[in-house]
Amino acid sequence: MSIGDSLRRSIALARRVEELGFTRFWLAEHHAMPTIASAAPDLLAGQVAAATSRIRVGSGGIMLPNHAPLMVAERFGTLEALFPGRVDLGVGRAPGSDRLTAFALRRPNDPRDAGDLAAQLDELESFFSGRWPEGHPYARIRAVPGEGARPPIHVLGSSDYGARLAAQRSLPYAYAHHFAPAGTDVAMRLYREGFVGAGDATPHAIVAVAVLCAPTDEEARRLSTSMALAFARLTRGAPTPIPTVEEALAHAWTPAERAAAESFMSSHVIGSPARVRDELVALAKRTRADELMITTSAHSFEARVRSFELVAEAFA
Repeated sequence: MSIGDSLRRSIALARRVEELGFTRFWLAEHHAMPTIASAAPDLLAGQVAAATSRIRVGSGGIMLPNHAPLMVAERFGTLEALFPGRVDLGVGRAPGSDRLTAFALRRPNDPRDAGDLAAQLDELESFFSGRWPEGHPYARIRAVPGEGARPPIHVLGSSDYGARLAAQRSLPYAYAHHFAPAGTDVAMRLYREGFVGAGDATPHAIVAVAVLCAPTDEEARRLSTSMALAFARLTRGAPTPIPTVEEALAHAWTPAERAAAESFMSSHVIGSPARVRDELVALAKRTRADELMITTSAHSFEARVRSFELVAEAFA
Protein backbone atom coordinates (compact mmCIF):
# COMPACT_ATOMS: atom_id res chain seq x y z
CA MET A 1 0.00 0.00 0.00
CA SER A 2 1.31 3.45 -0.87
CA ILE A 3 1.48 6.41 1.52
CA GLY A 4 -1.19 8.09 -0.58
CA ASP A 5 -3.48 5.11 -0.06
CA SER A 6 -2.89 5.28 3.69
CA LEU A 7 -3.73 8.97 3.82
CA ARG A 8 -6.85 8.49 1.74
CA ARG A 9 -7.92 5.72 4.12
CA SER A 10 -7.52 8.12 7.04
CA ILE A 11 -9.94 10.48 5.30
CA ALA A 12 -12.34 7.59 4.68
CA LEU A 13 -12.10 6.61 8.35
CA ALA A 14 -12.93 10.17 9.37
CA ARG A 15 -16.06 10.09 7.21
CA ARG A 16 -17.14 6.80 8.78
CA VAL A 17 -16.59 7.80 12.40
CA GLU A 18 -18.48 11.03 11.74
CA GLU A 19 -21.42 8.88 10.58
CA LEU A 20 -21.06 6.84 13.78
CA GLY A 21 -21.38 9.94 15.96
CA PHE A 22 -17.83 10.42 17.23
CA THR A 23 -16.96 13.95 18.40
CA ARG A 24 -13.36 14.56 17.25
CA PHE A 25 -10.84 13.30 14.74
CA TRP A 26 -7.28 14.26 15.62
CA LEU A 27 -4.08 13.68 13.68
CA ALA A 28 -0.67 13.15 15.27
CA GLU A 29 2.72 14.51 14.28
CA HIS A 30 5.43 11.90 13.73
CA HIS A 31 8.55 12.02 11.58
CA ALA A 32 10.75 9.39 9.92
CA MET A 33 8.54 6.53 11.14
CA PRO A 34 7.59 3.82 8.60
CA THR A 35 4.50 2.90 10.64
CA ILE A 36 2.92 6.39 10.63
CA ALA A 37 2.36 8.66 7.61
CA SER A 38 1.35 11.74 9.57
CA ALA A 39 4.19 14.24 9.40
CA ALA A 40 1.97 17.21 8.54
CA PRO A 41 -1.19 17.08 10.68
CA ASP A 42 -2.26 20.60 9.71
CA LEU A 43 -2.31 19.71 6.00
CA LEU A 44 -4.15 16.46 6.60
CA ALA A 45 -6.60 18.14 8.99
CA GLY A 46 -7.66 20.44 6.16
CA GLN A 47 -8.30 17.47 3.89
CA VAL A 48 -10.29 15.69 6.58
CA ALA A 49 -12.35 18.78 7.40
CA ALA A 50 -13.14 19.30 3.72
CA ALA A 51 -14.33 15.69 3.41
CA THR A 52 -16.59 15.86 6.49
CA SER A 53 -19.28 18.24 7.70
CA ARG A 54 -19.75 17.99 11.48
CA ILE A 55 -16.94 16.25 13.32
CA ARG A 56 -14.28 18.41 14.97
CA VAL A 57 -10.87 18.04 13.33
CA GLY A 58 -7.54 18.85 14.87
CA SER A 59 -3.99 18.03 15.79
CA GLY A 60 -3.02 15.53 18.40
CA GLY A 61 -0.76 17.28 18.27
CA ILE A 62 1.44 19.91 16.78
CA MET A 63 4.83 19.55 18.46
CA LEU A 64 5.57 23.23 19.13
CA PRO A 65 9.37 22.86 19.43
CA ASN A 66 9.38 21.74 15.77
CA HIS A 67 7.59 24.87 14.53
CA ALA A 68 7.63 28.64 14.74
CA PRO A 69 4.53 29.71 16.70
CA LEU A 70 3.76 32.33 14.01
CA MET A 71 3.52 29.59 11.39
CA VAL A 72 1.25 27.50 13.63
CA ALA A 73 -1.02 30.50 14.22
CA GLU A 74 -1.22 31.25 10.49
CA ARG A 75 -1.95 27.66 9.49
CA PHE A 76 -4.57 27.02 12.15
CA GLY A 77 -6.02 30.47 11.58
CA THR A 78 -6.43 29.40 7.96
CA LEU A 79 -8.18 26.19 9.03
CA GLU A 80 -10.44 28.10 11.41
CA ALA A 81 -11.35 30.56 8.65
CA LEU A 82 -12.25 27.72 6.28
CA PHE A 83 -14.01 25.51 8.86
CA PRO A 84 -15.22 27.85 11.63
CA GLY A 85 -16.07 26.16 14.90
CA ARG A 86 -14.72 22.75 13.85
CA VAL A 87 -10.96 23.05 14.45
CA ASP A 88 -8.93 21.98 17.50
CA LEU A 89 -5.28 22.84 18.07
CA GLY A 90 -3.55 20.28 20.28
CA VAL A 91 0.05 21.17 21.15
CA GLY A 92 2.85 19.26 22.83
CA ARG A 93 6.59 19.35 23.35
CA ALA A 94 7.72 15.82 22.38
CA PRO A 95 9.89 15.59 19.26
CA GLY A 96 7.62 13.11 17.48
CA SER A 97 10.79 11.45 16.21
CA ASP A 98 14.29 10.31 17.11
CA ARG A 99 16.92 12.83 18.27
CA LEU A 100 18.67 13.15 14.92
CA THR A 101 15.39 13.80 13.08
CA ALA A 102 14.42 16.31 15.77
CA PHE A 103 17.66 18.18 15.15
CA ALA A 104 17.00 18.23 11.39
CA LEU A 105 13.52 19.64 12.06
CA ARG A 106 14.55 22.30 14.54
CA ARG A 107 17.95 23.47 13.27
CA PRO A 108 16.64 26.59 11.39
CA ASN A 109 14.38 27.63 14.26
CA ASP A 110 14.90 30.28 16.92
CA PRO A 111 18.07 29.43 18.85
CA ARG A 112 16.26 29.95 22.15
CA ASP A 113 15.44 26.84 24.18
CA ALA A 114 13.25 24.71 21.90
CA GLY A 115 11.96 22.75 24.88
CA ASP A 116 10.29 25.70 26.61
CA LEU A 117 6.69 24.83 25.77
CA ALA A 118 5.32 27.47 28.16
CA ALA A 119 7.14 30.31 26.37
CA GLN A 120 6.17 28.98 22.95
CA LEU A 121 2.55 28.69 24.06
CA ASP A 122 2.63 32.32 25.24
CA GLU A 123 3.94 33.37 21.84
CA LEU A 124 1.29 31.35 20.03
CA GLU A 125 -1.49 32.86 22.15
CA SER A 126 -0.16 36.37 21.42
CA PHE A 127 -0.19 35.78 17.68
CA PHE A 128 -3.82 34.67 17.94
CA SER A 129 -4.91 37.54 20.20
CA GLY A 130 -2.69 40.35 18.89
CA ARG A 131 -1.80 41.26 22.50
CA TRP A 132 1.89 41.27 23.46
CA PRO A 133 3.93 42.19 26.54
CA GLU A 134 5.26 45.71 26.31
CA GLY A 135 8.48 45.88 24.30
CA HIS A 136 8.18 42.41 22.80
CA PRO A 137 10.16 42.22 19.54
CA TYR A 138 7.28 40.50 17.71
CA ALA A 139 4.59 42.97 18.77
CA ARG A 140 4.42 44.57 15.31
CA ILE A 141 3.86 41.23 13.54
CA ARG A 142 0.30 40.27 12.71
CA ALA A 143 -0.69 36.70 12.00
CA VAL A 144 -2.93 36.84 8.91
CA PRO A 145 -4.80 34.52 8.93
CA GLY A 146 -4.62 33.78 12.63
CA GLU A 147 -5.19 36.93 14.65
CA GLY A 148 -8.72 36.91 16.01
CA ALA A 149 -9.29 33.33 14.79
CA ARG A 150 -8.01 31.24 17.70
CA PRO A 151 -9.30 27.67 17.74
CA PRO A 152 -9.56 25.87 21.10
CA ILE A 153 -6.03 25.03 22.27
CA HIS A 154 -5.48 21.74 24.09
CA VAL A 155 -2.24 20.92 25.91
CA LEU A 156 -1.08 17.37 25.24
CA GLY A 157 1.11 15.41 27.59
CA SER A 158 2.47 12.11 28.82
CA SER A 159 3.79 13.41 32.16
CA ASP A 160 2.78 15.80 34.92
CA TYR A 161 4.45 18.76 33.12
CA GLY A 162 1.65 19.13 30.58
CA ALA A 163 -1.00 18.64 33.27
CA ARG A 164 0.44 21.47 35.36
CA LEU A 165 0.86 23.77 32.37
CA ALA A 166 -2.70 23.19 31.14
CA ALA A 167 -4.04 23.80 34.65
CA GLN A 168 -2.05 27.02 35.06
CA ARG A 169 -3.25 28.32 31.69
CA SER A 170 -6.89 27.22 32.20
CA LEU A 171 -6.71 25.08 29.05
CA PRO A 172 -8.13 21.67 28.16
CA TYR A 173 -5.70 18.78 28.67
CA ALA A 174 -5.24 15.50 26.80
CA TYR A 175 -3.17 12.70 28.33
CA ALA A 176 -1.46 9.92 26.36
CA HIS A 177 -2.60 6.92 28.38
CA HIS A 178 -2.04 4.71 25.32
CA PHE A 179 1.73 4.87 25.73
CA ALA A 180 2.31 6.29 29.23
CA PRO A 181 -0.29 4.58 31.42
CA ALA A 182 1.78 4.67 34.61
CA GLY A 183 1.30 8.43 34.95
CA THR A 184 -2.35 8.75 33.96
CA ASP A 185 -3.97 8.97 37.38
CA VAL A 186 -1.40 11.41 38.79
CA ALA A 187 -1.59 13.69 35.74
CA MET A 188 -5.40 13.77 35.84
CA ARG A 189 -5.39 14.55 39.56
CA LEU A 190 -2.80 17.32 39.22
CA TYR A 191 -4.70 18.87 36.33
CA ARG A 192 -7.99 19.10 38.22
CA GLU A 193 -6.45 20.15 41.55
CA GLY A 194 -4.32 22.85 39.94
CA PHE A 195 -6.85 24.24 37.46
CA VAL A 196 -6.89 28.02 37.78
CA GLY A 197 -10.25 28.64 36.14
CA ALA A 198 -9.50 32.05 34.62
CA GLY A 199 -12.63 33.77 33.35
CA ASP A 200 -15.35 31.24 32.66
CA ALA A 201 -12.91 28.40 31.87
CA THR A 202 -13.62 24.98 33.38
CA PRO A 203 -11.36 21.91 33.32
CA HIS A 204 -11.79 19.52 30.42
CA ALA A 205 -9.72 16.33 30.44
CA ILE A 206 -9.28 13.89 27.58
CA VAL A 207 -7.65 10.49 28.04
CA ALA A 208 -6.30 8.89 24.87
CA VAL A 209 -6.52 5.10 24.94
CA ALA A 210 -5.61 2.37 22.47
CA VAL A 211 -8.61 0.20 21.62
CA LEU A 212 -9.05 -2.80 19.36
CA CYS A 213 -12.56 -4.20 19.32
CA ALA A 214 -13.74 -7.31 17.43
CA PRO A 215 -16.82 -9.53 17.67
CA THR A 216 -15.03 -11.83 20.14
CA ASP A 217 -12.18 -11.54 22.62
CA GLU A 218 -10.26 -14.20 20.73
CA GLU A 219 -10.49 -12.36 17.40
CA ALA A 220 -9.46 -9.07 18.98
CA ARG A 221 -6.39 -10.68 20.57
CA ARG A 222 -5.49 -12.27 17.23
CA LEU A 223 -5.72 -8.93 15.41
CA SER A 224 -3.61 -7.24 18.11
CA THR A 225 -0.59 -9.41 17.31
CA SER A 226 0.16 -7.17 14.31
CA MET A 227 0.72 -4.10 16.47
CA ALA A 228 2.62 -6.16 19.04
CA LEU A 229 5.15 -7.22 16.42
CA ALA A 230 5.38 -3.70 14.99
CA PHE A 231 6.28 -2.36 18.44
CA ALA A 232 8.78 -5.16 19.06
CA ARG A 233 10.56 -4.23 15.83
CA LEU A 234 10.54 -0.57 16.84
CA THR A 235 12.29 -1.38 20.13
CA ARG A 236 14.98 -3.22 18.14
CA GLY A 237 15.61 -0.08 16.09
CA ALA A 238 14.14 -1.66 12.97
CA PRO A 239 10.67 -0.10 12.53
CA THR A 240 8.46 -1.36 9.71
CA PRO A 241 4.88 -0.85 8.57
CA ILE A 242 2.38 -2.85 10.64
CA PRO A 243 2.75 -6.52 9.62
CA THR A 244 -0.10 -8.88 8.79
CA VAL A 245 -1.64 -11.06 11.45
CA GLU A 246 -0.26 -14.13 9.68
CA GLU A 247 3.25 -12.68 9.77
CA ALA A 248 2.92 -11.86 13.45
CA LEU A 249 1.63 -15.31 14.36
CA ALA A 250 4.44 -16.98 12.44
CA HIS A 251 7.14 -14.76 13.95
CA ALA A 252 9.77 -16.44 16.16
CA TRP A 253 9.43 -14.18 19.18
CA THR A 254 12.41 -13.69 21.46
CA PRO A 255 11.76 -13.32 25.20
CA ALA A 256 12.87 -9.68 25.01
CA GLU A 257 10.49 -8.92 22.13
CA ARG A 258 7.57 -10.55 23.87
CA ALA A 259 8.26 -8.74 27.13
CA ALA A 260 8.50 -5.36 25.37
CA ALA A 261 5.27 -5.92 23.43
CA GLU A 262 3.36 -7.13 26.48
CA SER A 263 4.51 -4.15 28.53
CA PHE A 264 3.56 -1.67 25.79
CA MET A 265 0.14 -3.19 25.23
CA SER A 266 -0.75 -3.81 28.87
CA SER A 267 -2.91 -0.66 28.94
CA HIS A 268 -4.59 -1.32 25.59
CA VAL A 269 -8.28 -2.18 25.64
CA ILE A 270 -8.61 -5.30 23.49
CA GLY A 271 -11.66 -7.52 23.26
CA SER A 272 -15.33 -7.94 22.45
CA PRO A 273 -17.76 -5.00 22.56
CA ALA A 274 -18.90 -5.91 26.09
CA ARG A 275 -15.35 -6.16 27.40
CA VAL A 276 -14.29 -2.94 25.69
CA ARG A 277 -17.28 -1.04 27.03
CA ASP A 278 -16.68 -2.22 30.60
CA GLU A 279 -12.98 -1.34 30.51
CA LEU A 280 -13.53 2.09 28.95
CA VAL A 281 -16.26 2.97 31.45
CA ALA A 282 -13.97 1.91 34.29
CA LEU A 283 -11.09 4.00 32.89
CA ALA A 284 -13.30 7.07 32.51
CA LYS A 285 -14.61 6.75 36.07
CA ARG A 286 -11.16 6.17 37.55
CA THR A 287 -9.54 9.13 35.80
CA ARG A 288 -12.61 11.42 35.83
CA ALA A 289 -12.06 11.94 32.10
CA ASP A 290 -14.53 14.18 30.32
CA GLU A 291 -13.74 12.38 27.07
CA LEU A 292 -11.97 9.24 25.96
CA MET A 293 -10.12 9.49 22.66
CA ILE A 294 -9.59 6.20 20.85
CA THR A 295 -6.62 5.23 18.73
CA THR A 296 -6.82 1.93 16.87
CA SER A 297 -3.96 0.17 15.08
CA ALA A 298 -4.37 -2.91 12.91
CA HIS A 299 -2.91 -4.15 9.66
CA SER A 300 -6.33 -4.43 8.05
CA PHE A 301 -8.17 -1.18 7.37
CA GLU A 302 -11.43 -3.10 7.48
CA ALA A 303 -10.58 -4.33 10.98
CA ARG A 304 -9.88 -0.75 12.11
CA VAL A 305 -13.19 0.50 10.76
CA ARG A 306 -15.05 -2.45 12.27
CA SER A 307 -13.48 -1.73 15.65
CA PHE A 308 -14.86 1.82 15.67
CA GLU A 309 -18.25 0.53 14.52
CA LEU A 310 -18.40 -2.00 17.35
CA VAL A 311 -17.38 0.60 19.95
CA ALA A 312 -20.09 2.93 18.68
CA GLU A 313 -22.66 0.14 18.90
CA ALA A 314 -21.51 -0.76 22.42
CA PHE A 315 -22.14 2.82 23.60
CA ALA A 316 -25.28 3.47 21.55
